[in-house]
Amino acid sequence: MPPEDYYEILGVPRNATQEEIKRAFRRLAKQYHPDVYKGDKKEAERKFRKIAEAYEVLSDPVKRAQYDRFGHVGPEQSVDFGAEGFRRTREAFEEFFGPSAFEEIFNLFFGEGRRTRTVSRARRGEDLEYRVRISLEDAAFGTTLRATIPRYEPCGNCAGTGLSPGTGLRACPTCRGSGRIEYRQFSMFGTFVNVRTCPECEGVGEIPEAPCPVCRGTGRVRERSEISLEIPPGVEDGARLILRGQGNAGFAGGQPGDLHVIVEIQPHPIFARQGRDLWVEVPVHYGTLVLGGKIKVPTLSGEEEVEIRPGTDPDEVIVLRGRGLPGPYGHGNLKVRLKVFIPQKLGREERRLLQAFTERLPPPDPPRRPNL
Repeated sequence: MPPEDYYEILGVPRNATQEEIKRAFRRLAKQYHPDVYKGDKKEAERKFRKIAEAYEVLSDPVKRAQYDRFGHVGPEQSVDFGAEGFRRTREAFEEFFGPSAFEEIFNLFFGEGRRTRTVSRARRGEDLEYRVRISLEDAAFGTTLRATIPRYEPCGNCAGTGLSPGTGLRACPTCRGSGRIEYRQFSMFGTFVNVRTCPECEGVGEIPEAPCPVCRGTGRVRERSEISLEIPPGVEDGARLILRGQGNAGFAGGQPGDLHVIVEIQPHPIFARQGRDLWVEVPVHYGTLVLGGKIKVPTLSGEEEVEIRPGTDPDEVIVLRGRGLPGPYGHGNLKVRLKVFIPQKLGREERRLLQAFTERLPPPDPPRRPNL
């Protein structure tokens, strides 16, 4: 099978500029980074080697000219990661991913065998999400709720360590305590040591002498926990409250995760919310609008008496300052829209009186053009 074309590997035309070649290399290197590549890791290694080989040749004007003229010609077409080749490849990769990114990815794929790291058995627990539905009154004044949440708690038998009482850790027999397994490979670049995480100890280098029989070595067990949820005054619908350390317990003594509480406010039968303001419609008799008077207006803290001036128009909005929801800059307002109450049924006497009253009224204003 003939070698793959370097231009096709990078996905650039044969007349691509050096900047286009560099951008293509960075894009493909990111695509096959082990932290983001979802497929076979061996396939990622193979792809990355080809990408690095193509870039090492095409980023060098002399080697590129030789490749454009002769193509793959065996020993004459020298491809190596010498000092200059490493410098160009490193600069292109680290310019986009950071100063230590190239060394990490090269060691992972090509296995220089010099990188060391400390890995702990302990891992942070998962975050949890819990939804609560509260009333508009609870959202306005705040409340405290009790909730029962299924989550992982530290194992009581081993105190969260995952080890049977009286036992400890021992060196992993697969990797002999190094946490890594090395595979020697031969390629066109020379001989490389491919270093991979040990599957037995997951890179820790140690395994339990005897896992806890209750939690099976995880250091945590599934339970239903009752917790207290503090809902602050003025909380918004859809707000996310984060309770630190209230999520799942960590693995083998690791830090617990967080609990994310999503607040849902139930629709109120009377009030509508608009930011910090509340709206309510209050039906009023026609006579009260004409003559004036007092009406009862509901608020979140009870009824309040409001004065209606004579000659008030229907649909007029009365604003009660500070009767809305609390916020960082004070309370919102309660906006009361007045609606004319029209009775559906009238007795004979009420009908006679209303007819006589209507006949005595002055004629209404002439029609006018509405403001659309």
